[in-house]
Amino acid sequence: MIHSPPSQSGLSLSSGPLTFAVPKGRILDEALPLMAKAGIVPEDGFHDKSNRSLSFGTSRDDMRLIRVRAFDVATFVAHGAAQIGIVGSDVIEEFDYDDLYAPVDLDIGHCRLSVARMADDTEEDANATHLRVATKYPNLTARHFEASGIQAECVKLNGAMELAPSLGLARQIVDLVSSGATLKQNGLVETQAIIDITARLIVNRAAYKTDPRVAQLVEAFREGAEQ
Repeated sequence: MIHSPPSQSGLSLSSGPLTFAVPKGRILDEALPLMAKAGIVPEDGFHDKSNRSLSFGTSRDDMRLIRVRAFDVATFVAHGAAQIGIVGSDVIEEFDYDDLYAPVDLDIGHCRLSVARMADDTEEDANATHLRVATKYPNLTARHFEASGIQAECVKLNGAMELAPSLGLARQIVDLVSSGATLKQNGLVETQAIIDITARLIVNRAAYKTDPRVAQLVEAFREGAEQ
């Protein structure tokens, strides 16, 4: 499982460049001050809205930042293309990569993964055995409904989830909810929270075992998150 600490014995050290993967969007805005506390400040071009680059230098000569979609942060780190990253716990739980270690809850990016439906949908699901659900979290969604004895047919969407019920694509959706304003604006109501979410520092297990810089960064972020 992703939350058990790895062993540090019997492995050689690595001294190559480090790659730090960060997600686009709200989590990144909240993560930048914590990154600065840990001694990682992006180059000026990182903040240029017109800059289409995905890779950037930092205040550390041995580290570059890559800015990618949240789901891709987990993939880059799990496969060792990046040694360290920041991503929401929703992404960690959805993929459940064996090669990911999530040692620090950064206490930012608070939201929840929830089930929602049209506000005027009064059909009961108590005796349902099958439901069609629109989501970009098919694994978490399937596990959630399976626990209630319901088979969820997951329609994979990467955005505009709130349109699915009104257009007849799916009666229910599973998506991230913060204030609930977007649901309300689209005639939806939250019916059940699946998991609470915060952003986590993630590292590649092999890199954590072999490169002391990665372990040092984990401690720096842990200290920063506790302040």
